[in-house]
Amino acid sequence: MLNLSACGSSSHLSANGSDSDSTEVAQIQKPTTITGKMMAPENAKVGDSVKIRFTVYNKTDSTRKFCKWHTPFEPLISKYLDITSDEGIEASYKGAMAKRIMPPPADSYIALKSGDSLVSEINILRGYDLSKPGKYTIKYNAENMSGIVVKDSITIALLK
Repeated sequence: MLNLSACGSSSHLSANGSDSDSTEVAQIQKPTTITGKMMAPENAKVGDSVKIRFTVYNKTDSTRKFCKWHTPFEPLISKYLDITSDEGIEASYKGAMAKRIMPPPADSYIALKSGDSLVSEINILRGYDLSKPGKYTIKYNAENMSGIVVKDSITIALLK
């Protein structure tokens, strides 16, 4: 489900003892995993919708699949976001928690062709208690389940 790769470099000595890598042109490595990015408005009012746009990209050179479980590509039935206030208090998850069979069945996967992207939007108030004004950091936490790598977090300020 999740392709992992390690990048390394090695140096090879040619017959004359020189470093053969120094004469080769460096090659850019293509990504091997599906990546994701979250976007949200910088500010929202407490009690209003807080919508996050979740985009998945396949920048690899072949079709890849990701598991839609623990992503916005299915109804909000799991805690796949960590939402923390600037005081370090984690927002309570109040949504449903689905019990799953393992391994995920074939219909739990979405195929994404090379170069394509897919977008979903979610109102996080449907699953998280964000009833107090403040600044919140949101991180995706389900890379191990979905196979989607989201490196960056986002920040939202909830105003009175």
